[in-house]
Amino acid sequence: MSQKPPPKQFIKTPINGTKFTLLVSSAKGGVGKSTIAINLAFALQNLGLKIGVLDADVYGPSLPKLINLKEKPKSEDGKAMSPLEKYDAQFMSMGFLVDEQTPMIWRGPMVISAIKTMTQKVLWKDRDIIIIDMPPGTGDTQLTFAQEVKVDGAIIVSTPQDLALLDVKRGIQMFDKTGVKILGLIDNMSYFIGDDGKEYKIFGESGVEKTAKEFKKEFLGHLPIHKDLRNSADIGNPLTHSNPEHEVSKLFRVIAEKIKQSFH
Repeated sequence: MSQKPPPKQFIKTPINGTKFTLLVSSAKGGVGKSTIAINLAFALQNLGLKIGVLDADVYGPSLPKLINLKEKPKSEDGKAMSPLEKYDAQFMSMGFLVDEQTPMIWRGPMVISAIKTMTQKVLWKDRDIIIIDMPPGTGDTQLTFAQEVKVDGAIIVSTPQDLALLDVKRGIQMFDKTGVKILGLIDNMSYFIGDDGKEYKIFGESGVEKTAKEFKKEFLGHLPIHKDLRNSADIGNPLTHSNPEHEVSKLFRVIAEKIKQSFH
């Protein structure tokens, strides 16, 4: 009886200048993943870690807006680029390289090439952790990271809505099949507190927590809809940086502490 050939082994390259690589994924667009990624980064910085943020969404980069950076990265030798720096953190995004309103009309191989450039030819300096803001879906970018980059863990963000959770389940299975460790799930836009002081759960209740339990993954916490979180993203000064004692920033801190423990 013939034996099956062993599975293909991919050579995974670490991101130079960093100790740990954390993917923040959603599989579904529109669930606030980029806002979570940037605020989680500064929550980790508040715990004493040196952070970098890589915006891996080639088609819809959000980082330039989230951190209010419009500069172009510099290159000393025409081959490698230096990340932009602000708030004692380092940043890289395709959005720094093209005009804000320029559409990226690229096929898959060009996206893969861009991701390889941003992971292999960016001169990150002395970072404890780099947070990768992943695009929606389970396509070329996700496979490139899973197969070619040394990833230490992934977090999946979702709203509790059933429609979003369908994609989350696909994302969980994608990471499981490609050998990327899932550190946990975050329930975003879980509720908002009205003027009457009551919690309103617009998108449903406990869906992300139930999905985590179903797939035997850790549930990291609930995050609310809050105007201060949205305002801080719009002006490019993340809430966990501008106001680390804010009630929402404290929720991020609890999640960040769990993540930090996973890496030590």
